[in-house]
Formats: sequence, C-alpha cells, structure tokens
Amino acid sequence: MQDLARHAIGLSRRLNWFVERLCVGLLILLVLDVWLGVLVRYVLPSNWTFTEELARYLMIWMALLAVSSGISHREHIGMLVIFERFPPLVRKLLAIAFDVIAFAFFAVIFIYGIGFVERGFSRLTMIYEMPKAYPFIGVPLAAGLACIQLCLVAIHDFFASDVHAAADRAEI
Repeated sequence: MQDLARHAIGLSRRLNWFVERLCVGLLILLVLDVWLGVLVRYVLPSNWTFTEELARYLMIWMALLAVSSGISHREHIGMLVIFERFPPLVRKLLAIAFDVIAFAFFAVIFIYGIGFVERGFSRLTMIYEMPKAYPFIGVPLAAGLACIQLCLVAIHDFFASDVHAAADRAEI
C-alpha cells in the first residue's frame, strides 16, 4: 500500500510540475502585458486597449490554475494548529474527510463551469470581440485539475503511514 501512496504522490508531483510552469508562463505574459499597457498609455502614441482585458484574463487563469498546485503541496487554507492536536488516526480521517468535501465543491464548480463555458460562446468580450467561452474555459479546467490533485493526495493520505508524512511529501 505504501507503493500506491508513493505512486499517487509521484503522479501528483508530475502534474503539478506542468501546472507550475504554466502559471509561471502566464505570470511572465501578465507582467509583459501590463508593462506594454503602461508604455502604450503614457509613452507611445498608440491606442491599444486590449492590454487591460488580456491582463484580467491572464490573472484569472493563473490564480485558478494555482489552486491545484496548492492542493498538491497541501498549502491550501487550513487550521493546522487545531489539526495537529488530534491523534494520528483522527488527523488521517479528518484529512480524508476534508478531501472529500473539497472534491465535492470542485466537482460542482467543474459541472457548472462547463455550462458557463457553453453559455460563453453566445457572449463576446468587450475589446477582442471573441467569445467569452475561451477565457471561461479556465474555470472547469482549474476545477478538474483540483479534483485530480485532491484524488491523488487523498490516496496518498489514506495509504501513507502517517498524515504528517502527507504534509512532508516534498521528500518523496
């Protein structure tokens, strides 16, 4: 069973490696876009208004995708001070229960996000005049990645010998 836990966390780390690089790429694009927006507004005699809308969508995509990275590292919001006061078995059960609750939350966001994207094809963005579905795809994509990461860390937490091993997964 320890092999299953190691395999799950290894898969989680590989998926997270890709997501982190994607987020860094989006951050680089965001910084360049904001710099371009400042240059266009105050220095260059151009009227490029797309930079504000692009910055908004890049920031939203980056923030949404980073959620799965936080889940992979168990860096999401939690009451660790209270959690650590429980015995190991209770910690393990609580961690799994929180994973199930979070999975249900992100699954609902995924399902409603797909409908959100479908409706976005009938609406256009203000500046690009492209369907809003393309920026909206980030919602179900991020929720789906969060569900996958939650499953992988829950498998690890369930089969790991101690929940603190789950918190110290970086060593695996």
